[in-house]
Amino acid sequence: MINEEEILEMLKQNQEILAKTYKSVEKTRKYFLYSAIFTVVMFVLPLIGLIVAIPLFMNSYMSSLDGLL
Repeated sequence: MINEEEILEMLKQNQEILAKTYKSVEKTRKYFLYSAIFTVVMFVLPLIGLIVAIPLFMNSYMSSLDGLL
């Protein structure tokens, strides 16, 4: 039979392990969050750049064709 002191010692060990696990999970969660934000930013910024660059490119391309037509 397990006595009360052994149970308390096991509970303390479980609490320590739980705290370490929580810290590890929080670090992993933050890593995934920052990774997702970085991925979205690296996808959205080029799209915004293309939205601005394509009309400028088309405008200069069409104006260079005006002299030929």
